[in-house]
Amino acid sequence: MLIQIGYDLQFQVPAPVAMVAMLHVHPSRTQDLLDSDRVQIDPAVPVEQYIDGFGNLCSRFLAPQGSLRLYNSTIIQDSGEPDAVSWDARQVPVEQLPPETLQFLMNSRCCEVDRLSPLAVQLFGDIRPGWARAQAICEWVHEKVTFGYQFARSTKTALDVHSECTGVCRDFQHLAITLCRCLNIPARYATGYLGDIRVPQVPAPMDFSA
Repeated sequence: MLIQIGYDLQFQVPAPVAMVAMLHVHPSRTQDLLDSDRVQIDPAVPVEQYIDGFGNLCSRFLAPQGSLRLYNSTIIQDSGEPDAVSWDARQVPVEQLPPETLQFLMNSRCCEVDRLSPLAVQLFGDIRPGWARAQAICEWVHEKVTFGYQFARSTKTALDVHSECTGVCRDFQHLAITLCRCLNIPARYATGYLGDIRVPQVPAPMDFSA
């Protein structure tokens, strides 16, 4: 199937500011693109592209004062099949994990692994390691946390989400990621476009989705 993806972001910039736009399709899917994935910027400014530490293609530029627009539309080819489910997938012991995955076990500003580890062990320590344990974590977060845009704030952490039981998609992810890391399951945050396939049209702009 062919999927059209795009964005149109507009800002009022009070003073010149350096920006990094993370709006590209992940390089692992570049071969599936049928059109350009270059960020269009109005007014035009020099852009430098680079790959960050997580493998994302980023566009770096100096945004001038005044109105700024970032936009693009492209087509990607996809099978349309759901992600594979493998209930027999095993949990790899920490000492056998590839070195590049170890960073996804660590504490961070939004994922307080040290503070939520006792809870993770209490809730999921008796569940068979592997797919079943990761699935149980995701289902528990889905049932515990109430979604609502009014609950969003930029400083919210996984511990806040657990305490308040509210949040937006990134908050669900932060809590699930943290609980996974507490049990030595490497996990990281990923974001993409909020799809509208088979979703009734709404007048409000679409958004990104964690």
